[in-house]
Amino acid sequence: MSTTNHDSQRRVLLQTAAGIAVSQLAANKAAATASTKPMNKKEHNGKPGEFDFLSGSWKISHRRLKNRVTKEWDVFEGEATCWSILGGVVSVEELRIPARNFSGMGLRMLDVENKQWSDFWVNGRAGVLTPPGVIGGFENGVGLFVSDEEEEGKPIKVRGIWDNISAATCRWQQAASRDDGKTWEDNWIMDWVRVS
Repeated sequence: MSTTNHDSQRRVLLQTAAGIAVSQLAANKAAATASTKPMNKKEHNGKPGEFDFLSGSWKISHRRLKNRVTKEWDVFEGEATCWSILGGVVSVEELRIPARNFSGMGLRMLDVENKQWSDFWVNGRAGVLTPPGVIGGFENGVGLFVSDEEEEGKPIKVRGIWDNISAATCRWQQAASRDDGKTWEDNWIMDWVRVS
């Protein structure tokens, strides 16, 4: 099979998966919003196409915090291929980390009516999309996504930031706060460099 046919089939498959996810989430929207408090109360002004900067192929240098006490970091390489679909309302990311035998899918969808993005993750081993997504948006070229989560039974905030966005690079960094957002500890940094 030619590379062009393979890429075309992969794109159709990812578009179909995203379409199914959008349909399922839309069908469950009323129930989910009734039982879920907003994770980020900041008003957003999201627009289609804000994740278009990710479209293409990337090499990614990862730094993930292994031990909070010793501040030891795990450093490894990965790659991703991303597509913008549905007129920029959905961004699909296929992340691959060959050295760890790991893959996953990032699915970012814009709620056009509420002008806010939701960022979902699917682990390739589980194949499960778990709503609700992390809510956020862009301001002055920086994407900020915040969620309320638990760690060992205690509440924490988790923040993801997209920045250093250019035609050839971008960065995603995740941090956790155990004091309701007063201080933040970085725990995962991904430096992206465009391949195509």
